[in-house]
Amino acid sequence: MKKNKQSPLSGKIAVVTGAESGIGQAIAAELARLGAIIAINYYKDEAAASKTLALVKNNGSDGIIYQGDVSDYQQVQELYKKVVKELGTPYILVNSAGINSSGIYAVDMPVEIFDRTLKTDLYGTFYHCKEFIAIRKAAGGKGKIVNISSIHEDVAHAGGAEYCASKGGVRNLTRVLALEIASLQINVNNIGPGMILTPMNQKVMDDPKALKKAVKHIPLERAGKPEEVAKLAAYLVSEDSAYATGQTFFLDGGLKINIGQGA
Repeated sequence: MKKNKQSPLSGKIAVVTGAESGIGQAIAAELARLGAIIAINYYKDEAAASKTLALVKNNGSDGIIYQGDVSDYQQVQELYKKVVKELGTPYILVNSAGINSSGIYAVDMPVEIFDRTLKTDLYGTFYHCKEFIAIRKAAGGKGKIVNISSIHEDVAHAGGAEYCASKGGVRNLTRVLALEIASLQINVNNIGPGMILTPMNQKVMDDPKALKKAVKHIPLERAGKPEEVAKLAAYLVSEDSAYATGQTFFLDGGLKINIGQGA
């Protein structure tokens, strides 16, 4: 595998879930630029995951793509066995895989939709953290975990019962883990994005009028870019963030603090 010895993450192995698109893809590319070797976990789109691998290689590093459903614990276990065998012991975990809000009110929401979102956004994060922490503990400790949460870990919205519940769960899971693994010197934090221009927001990306209307609620009057989230993730997996754990770092252009304005 390629290594840039002068890069801050040189030779460190990073597992990035949901790395075939959006925020996960941007984070994989950014960590590779800093020298990390990337285990690219994707759900179904192998072609998109291959594009992520190309970005990783273009940024001077290397990696391998791994198909797997984060909501299936057995598949998660198998993924880590492969990563350890083929790349080595991971030092970084970024949980980016997720399902967005359905927009369906709770009373009308099929139980299957609620269950699928919780299994992916919350259980998937738990499964990956569980396996990663066990590996790091066996390796003597240290390591970095970044969970991609949302402003909706705090902010409720109608039609998002499944999403808000899962992200609220990620918030408190991160806090509990921070307490449990502090003695191992493993840092675990959340990034809480607001509106980011990724496939999750494809509808407004394809409709300039809808996008213009949406960003009116954002104090900075624009949506964020995946690359901006990636830069924050890079900080949180670096040694510069060694004193940060159990926190959510919101990146939302001021959207979260704009609640209630104009009422």
